[in-house]
Amino acid sequence: MSPVAVIVVTWNSAPVLPGFLAALPEGMAGLDWRLVVADNDSADDTVEVLRSLAPDATVVQTGRNAGYAAGVNAALRAAGEWEGGYRAVLVCNPDIRMRQGCAKRLVDTLGAQVGIAVPLLYEDGREAPLHSLRRESSVSRALGEAVIGNRRAGRFPRLSELVTDPAAYARPTRADWATGALMALSADCLAACGPWDESFFLYSEETEYCLRARDRGWATQLEPTAEAVHLGGDSRVSPRLWTLLTLNRVRLYGRRHGPGATVCFRAAVLLREASRAALGRRASRAAATALLRPGALRVTPGP
Repeated sequence: MSPVAVIVVTWNSAPVLPGFLAALPEGMAGLDWRLVVADNDSADDTVEVLRSLAPDATVVQTGRNAGYAAGVNAALRAAGEWEGGYRAVLVCNPDIRMRQGCAKRLVDTLGAQVGIAVPLLYEDGREAPLHSLRRESSVSRALGEAVIGNRRAGRFPRLSELVTDPAAYARPTRADWATGALMALSADCLAACGPWDESFFLYSEETEYCLRARDRGWATQLEPTAEAVHLGGDSRVSPRLWTLLTLNRVRLYGRRHGPGATVCFRAAVLLREASRAALGRRASRAAATALLRPGALRVTPGP
């Protein structure tokens, strides 16, 4: 049987790579797998760490900070050259720590309808799982999050993208999309959907791919027996990253809806960010300022 390709995109990831690599054997237990790393021109010793701790890994050096989707595509091309190909792909952030048997449970979830499987994610040091499942963006959901907050609005499917119902995380649950820190994708789903959209430098690329897969008949499903710890979270505190996340969210909406709906969605997102900026949140102030700039949401063609 063809192996599972474990794909990681790195950029100055030397501090988190040793922990990721140390957790791989247990996380991948029960599977034949190979590691492919696409490095986006790291300025630290990421590549040296890889070659020291994972000498059998395939390392693809993009030569530039090409973005997350471009890194995924570069690694997929390298894995596609294997004799016999791959049966599935695991796309991982380097700050993920898979728990015992996580990957096999995800791969076993893939099938005729499920093209993307995601695990139960935990933040380091926290007992409760993250709310990683999402609904597709809509004007009413953006307004709900702006007025009453996404966690409170999450109890009402029409008022928030965030899925907060505890029952959804206790059973296999399908969602429009899910947090992309760790995703298993079937080879058939990848063949049907094609490459990741490189016009999203960072953020919304996993959203776009899940929605594109859904449009083509492939579901995204949570497998709660597969567990992993995610060390990330910089987007919540960095004004630059939060701005990029916010702009790409509106850009993606504009790809899938008409100009009128997009104006309404942008206004609802701006209301959310402006109201939080008024409370002193620096990241929201930066995002609101960016949303008001002419040309900030120029939409480029997707695949």
